[in-house]
Amino acid sequence: MLKKGSKKLIGAWAFYDLANSVYPLVITTAVFPLYYGAITGGKNATLTLFGVAFNNTELYTYTLSLSFLIVAFISPLLSSIADYMGNKKRFLQFFLFLGSFSVMALFFFNSIERLWVGITFSILASIGFWGSLVFYNAYLPEVAYPKDQDRVSAKGFINGYLGSVFLLVFILTMIMMPHWYGFVSEPLKEGESAPTIVYQLSFVIVGLWWLLFAQYTLYYLPYNTHKRKPEKDFIFKGYRELRQVLRELKNQYTLKIFLISFFLFSAGVQTIIILAGKFGDEELGLPIPNLIITIILVQLVAVVGAFIFSRISKKLGNITTLKITLVIWILVTFSAYLLPGQSPNVDIYFYALGGFLGLVLGATQTLARSTYSKLMPENTVDTATYFSFYDVTEKIAIVTGTIIFGVLVGITKSMRSSVLVLAVFFFAGLIVLFFMKRTKYVK
Repeated sequence: MLKKGSKKLIGAWAFYDLANSVYPLVITTAVFPLYYGAITGGKNATLTLFGVAFNNTELYTYTLSLSFLIVAFISPLLSSIADYMGNKKRFLQFFLFLGSFSVMALFFFNSIERLWVGITFSILASIGFWGSLVFYNAYLPEVAYPKDQDRVSAKGFINGYLGSVFLLVFILTMIMMPHWYGFVSEPLKEGESAPTIVYQLSFVIVGLWWLLFAQYTLYYLPYNTHKRKPEKDFIFKGYRELRQVLRELKNQYTLKIFLISFFLFSAGVQTIIILAGKFGDEELGLPIPNLIITIILVQLVAVVGAFIFSRISKKLGNITTLKITLVIWILVTFSAYLLPGQSPNVDIYFYALGGFLGLVLGATQTLARSTYSKLMPENTVDTATYFSFYDVTEKIAIVTGTIIFGVLVGITKSMRSSVLVLAVFFFAGLIVLFFMKRTKYVK
């Protein structure tokens, strides 16, 4: 078994970001939301599900909210059981398979009549992705020492950004030049769209990428690090351990304050990640290639942002650096609200906005994960149980953000008011951070 802190173990852990990051980029942010909008009728189309009429964007946000709610409900139980039994790797593997195969099943969502396919496997893929992250994140304290966790966390995100951008660029060529791959006989004319099969195959490619590259991580991650043996009543012990962590959190002021702030700004960050493409599509009327190019730009800048802000955090501390990123998030959301949809230069404005978003996207996610890891009680063996609180907080935040976003879209038939509300989440998260106290590892 590889030793904690070894380069090979850290590299294997960080490699899972390269494997799984294609899901949030291609499926959640870039290709699937735009494909879903086209299949379901475009902006403000009405869909009926279980006898209830929904705006198609509203239904999409509720679908994601449901998946996050399910993950939030099951992850504390699963992670406490995994921590007790020492088999985080097995749970990671299960959710990996669930997510990757569900993504590939989206291939069969090719018409409004198969809406149930798109809804069902979107939910299952989301559960698979976020469920796997509970156990993946919980490995961070086991593969790296506190002094290295900022750098290691950033390494994972950077791997993810680079790998997912590479695959998205490939998929973009399929969408823009389908004749290169034999999907059509001639180059597309202005205004023409790629055949549906191009999008369907992109989902299969994403699922295979995720599944295959994750095998390297699974091979090297340790199994049963703390040498625990399951007992007959381990399920009930998992609940009791979870309750114990809840009691411990009550006496950990700094960690508790951080979780409150994390909840608030995560509602903004994750909702923007999920719905940025649809905002550019429906509110600004940008063509799909332009939207995907912007998303690629965001990912590339995010690599630079994660690197720069990890260095800044060494000089200024995690909390001060997080405050800087939240100020930029507030400016980004206000700018998006004011962005003129009818301007001839709207695509340039959107590219610029994407650049600023990318700068803080990687930084915020990297610093949040490593800051929480540093704030956990030293020498705790219940890393998965503690990280379940981190993940549950994030999932409930996403449920809150996406539901509010969906309700406002349903009422106003516009996404602009929803974007403005997200700025309030960032501002509130910033204010809460001012109540943080310095610790041994977090300043």
